[in-house]
Amino acid sequence: MKKREHLENTAEQEALAAQLGESDTFIDKMKRMAADNKLAVFSAFVILFFLLLAVCAPLLTPYSFEDQDLLSRLSAPSAKHLLGTDELGRDVLTRLLYGARVSLAVGIIPTIASMVIGVLLGMISGYVGGIVDAVIMRLADVVLSFPSLLLAMVIMYTLGDGITSIFIALAITSWAGVARVIRSETLTLRETEYVEAARSMGVKDFTIILRHVFPNCIPSLIVLFTLDVPSAILSESALSFLGIGVQLPNSSWGLMVNMGRTYLYNAPWLSLVPSAAIMLVVLAFNFLGDGLRDVLDPHLKNS
Repeated sequence: MKKREHLENTAEQEALAAQLGESDTFIDKMKRMAADNKLAVFSAFVILFFLLLAVCAPLLTPYSFEDQDLLSRLSAPSAKHLLGTDELGRDVLTRLLYGARVSLAVGIIPTIASMVIGVLLGMISGYVGGIVDAVIMRLADVVLSFPSLLLAMVIMYTLGDGITSIFIALAITSWAGVARVIRSETLTLRETEYVEAARSMGVKDFTIILRHVFPNCIPSLIVLFTLDVPSAILSESALSFLGIGVQLPNSSWGLMVNMGRTYLYNAPWLSLVPSAAIMLVVLAFNFLGDGLRDVLDPHLKNS
């Protein structure tokens, strides 16, 4: 019994040391990315800049996103309204800042929810195997067989308009891809020597997944997160543009593009400004994701 406990403690210490080593390696990879990929670093600062704008929106503008001034409707950019006003005299900069809260939240929160679902189902599928694996993967195939935007529209029509409905719709349409990636990682990791050693010592499956499988999936999850967030932002923009996403008086970048397209010729800033914000954030997340993939993906590193 004492020998068994000694072996388990030794295994835990080795696993902890391995995790610390991986942490150091991860930091080294981030330093290498900062030195070699300036575009990814700049993209990270762009994302941070927009996040700060969204958080500090009430401090950066004297107006409310609901304030109307019909006498100043469709005013061109000026010192009073840096980005002009819309058809109801509302300050475009203010609505852009508050819209950043909605658009970034819709990009981040459903992505996190879909990753939690995908990680749980992917690990269960890859580690347990058998009929459980078949059922989960066939369900993922069903979700992936539908165009994501079309499936999100169906869910939105079922649940109704609103930000909560968008969160649910985007989470449901995004988990399958995460589950397939994590399942593939788990299938590889469950055959490794340290997992076999832990299993032979009687370590519970839940403990093995939590201590040995999940930590090794984190680099892939980081890359998936940076690539899935812009997809969610674009999906929300498309849903709001079609009129089934965020509803007035709330503000989002997609809704601003939709509301401003009527005045595209005499007040182009109404659509161009939120479109530029969408483009910058999506490009920043994609460039950051590419940079992280270059340093975290072992297959690219070996090639």
